[in-house]
Amino acid sequence: MNLSATLNIFKLLVKPSLCVPHATISTFEGLSIGLPAVLQKANGNRPPDIQAVVFDKDNCFAKPNDNEIHEQYKHLFEEIRNAFSSPRLLIVSNSAGSSEDPDGKEADLLEQVTGVKVFRHSTKKPGCAIDVYKHLRSIKPVGVTHAAQVAVVGDRLFTDVMMANMMGAWSIWIKDGVVKNDDFLSRVEKGLPSRLKRYGILAPAVEQKEAKEGNTEVRPSKEDTAE
Repeated sequence: MNLSATLNIFKLLVKPSLCVPHATISTFEGLSIGLPAVLQKANGNRPPDIQAVVFDKDNCFAKPNDNEIHEQYKHLFEEIRNAFSSPRLLIVSNSAGSSEDPDGKEADLLEQVTGVKVFRHSTKKPGCAIDVYKHLRSIKPVGVTHAAQVAVVGDRLFTDVMMANMMGAWSIWIKDGVVKNDDFLSRVEKGLPSRLKRYGILAPAVEQKEAKEGNTEVRPSKEDTAE
């Protein structure tokens, strides 16, 4: 059970925009045009300055419960890794590297397969947002000075997209994923963004300003706070 998601989902009663993504793609292949290009429309038709990318694993670039990159995405994954370099990429999964992987064996295997660091965390997404952001800021070669330089890619609104929006980062939602998922929660999620947008509820504004040295506090945007 994901207690973090269960507790944080109540935040949507006050701030429903937290589960609205900045960009939506069908599958991982939607990233083939480039991360900044995917987010360009959400950033006033200007490509944002993305310095780090956080990936979910299950049904994002791998089949659920599989630690191999889906064959169809291997070439694209390699292109992204070459474009950003390994330190700028991070995998944050609620399976590998989480409390479900206490000895870290799945995380170690995934790192070997992908060449990308897997974040170790005891609190599952979206509750680990601050820890993920602090980690990215602590890596000097990455150069992240504010959350607007981070993009989060994942297939779940209530974990991946919420984590990104709670962090103040860009959120990219993979709507369909590697395999079709028609469970109840997935069906609820797939219809939610469009319903919220009909009521004028959009993704939180991303504040593109540099944080003060040593300040790693994650703050909600003004738009998000107002809801």
